[in-house]
Amino acid sequence: MTKPAGRRRRSAFAASLATMAMAIGMASIPAEAAPPPRVDYVALGDSYTAGTGAVEALRPANTPCWQSHPGYVDVAGNTGRVTLVANAACHGAVLSTASPRYDTTIYTPTVEQQLYALASQGKISPDTELVSITAGANDLGFSYVIGACAAYPQDVCAGVLQQATSPAALQALHAGLVQTYAAIHSVAPRARIAVMGYPLLFDPASAFAPIPPANQALINQAAQALNSTLATAAATANGLYQANTQYVDVSARFTGHAVNSADPWLQLNPNQPLADYNFHPNQAGHALGYAAALLAAVKPAQLARN
Repeated sequence: MTKPAGRRRRSAFAASLATMAMAIGMASIPAEAAPPPRVDYVALGDSYTAGTGAVEALRPANTPCWQSHPGYVDVAGNTGRVTLVANAACHGAVLSTASPRYDTTIYTPTVEQQLYALASQGKISPDTELVSITAGANDLGFSYVIGACAAYPQDVCAGVLQQATSPAALQALHAGLVQTYAAIHSVAPRARIAVMGYPLLFDPASAFAPIPPANQALINQAAQALNSTLATAAATANGLYQANTQYVDVSARFTGHAVNSADPWLQLNPNQPLADYNFHPNQAGHALGYAAALLAAVKPAQLARN
């Protein structure tokens, strides 16, 4: 397959990511060895794939699609194991305009819109070999849930979470996810679709408690319900559409690195409680959490040989 020269360009910040790439386990290649095969890689989704938490705290005004760098997609793209073709993910994205949480005031491109924009540009196609995606948390209104659980007592937090993760809400999310994975597969039928899960945000036993411990535990339970829905939807898409979808759990990698831990891989700025990057991976979380989980799960060299 012929690849345009533009796909082989390295980002200007590659050198700054060298240490993180080594931490992921990238050994140097002997001079006499052939370079490892790469796969064409495209990313879609919400703020976690858009890189939120990597740098800026606040979303710039009048920015429908906000990205921050270096997020996990950038880190993966600079390991030499994949060729990053495009990252269309946007902070705040939901699955489609049919989502109950679609924001008609900002018009952030949905995952569906991201996908078809890339397809029209030829950046995702039957030649694409790897797609990663984070999506689903915004469709359940997780940012609203966290705000309510931070401001109100346990009974209110529990009520908000019960509504957000009700059987009906999770069933609707499951259906939307399956449709999304099937749509990606239809455009990129050779691609492995890596469905990235979400970390558990809190360690309720921590002495530092920005949210009451009982409410932290409730939020973690909701995240587990979300992750379970992602995994089930991936399996359903495979069964119905042979979508080649793989759920990638990141919760184990973030164990010991919750937002209120001694070594957090998630952002929380107490001086800016409304910062957009709060409760998103910091640079360590993007590199050692998400990028490491993605590369370990999908094994790009094996994809390239298949």
